[in-house]
Amino acid sequence: MKSVKLVLGAQNGEEIIEILFDSDPLVKRHLIALPGIKGNSSDDRLFITNSSVNLSRVFHHLRKLNYYVDYSDVVQRSFDPPVRKKRLVLPPIDMYHEKELMRYRRWLEEKRLSTHTVNTYVEVTRFFVRYCISKKSKEYTRRLVESFNYEFIVSEGKSISYQNQCINGIKKYFLFKNLDIGMLDLIRPKKEKKLPVVLSKEEIRLLIDETLNLKHKTLLSLVYSGGLRIGEAINLKVDDIDSKRMLIHVKSAKGKKDRYTLLSHSFLETLRSYYKQYKPKDYLFEGQKSPTYSASSAQWVLKNAVAKSGIRKKVTLHTLRHSFATHLLENGTDIRYIQELLGHSSPKTTMIYTHVTENSIKNISNPFDDL
Repeated sequence: MKSVKLVLGAQNGEEIIEILFDSDPLVKRHLIALPGIKGNSSDDRLFITNSSVNLSRVFHHLRKLNYYVDYSDVVQRSFDPPVRKKRLVLPPIDMYHEKELMRYRRWLEEKRLSTHTVNTYVEVTRFFVRYCISKKSKEYTRRLVESFNYEFIVSEGKSISYQNQCINGIKKYFLFKNLDIGMLDLIRPKKEKKLPVVLSKEEIRLLIDETLNLKHKTLLSLVYSGGLRIGEAINLKVDDIDSKRMLIHVKSAKGKKDRYTLLSHSFLETLRSYYKQYKPKDYLFEGQKSPTYSASSAQWVLKNAVAKSGIRKKVTLHTLRHSFATHLLENGTDIRYIQELLGHSSPKTTMIYTHVTENSIKNISNPFDDL
């Protein structure tokens, strides 16, 4: 008995079933007579769009010639149900641990940590406590933490940054409970050292020009021209703008540090137009139902601007800050001043921008040019 093999393939982006057989005009004529069969003149292939219906049609059509049809490749790759990993389901937290987490929150607040940090640590610790409840564990051990780390973080595909947040939160929780964290040996995984995405000056100008709403334009311009984090921008107050000294006073920034950054002369004109139209009283950017503009609203503003401008890079609000630092470095600004403007504790953090500046790369002679 002669045989025909069916395999999966692709044609113009469409998944197909290829029909492989020894050169036989009879078989070829028989297959071409089946509606839906297509051919490729360049390599004499025959194929049909992949579907369970077409697989059945090809099989029965070939069986009329008493051919053996091997369709194992198509069935194995297309129709086996995918294996779904069972997701980790955590039980609800009980009243005792709920009250303990409330005390933990107050303890963190007494340490004068930022609201964002407190919320993050309490949230990740809540997951850890619920995990401990699911394991019916009466004490916190290194093995329990390692198990939580694998099942809740690694196996679920969560990021290294989130994993570090969990470890930080659990460490603080153990300190709160007067447990010896040294014995647990909780080590944070190393984060990937990725270079920041940077926009060119032309792309920055395009983003701002495509933003027609004056409030939105002012916000994006401020984040870039001052090299601000979005939390710093939306928490600026009207009095923090010093137009006489052309400086912006950033108060209680990351690490609870104050600093000054640049106030652009060109941006000041936009800022004055914004102030006359919106008349903010306390915070520079006020929300509709809250004292300050929200970070999520700012992200939405940027997303719209990126879509309108046609920029294909993965742009976030922090990209504007990265671009500010990189452009300063390309203009010849001393990296120590850039460190102060950005509010970096260590010059090592600022040094990353030396890897993405056009000047440093353009000055390198490519050996291919010397061939």
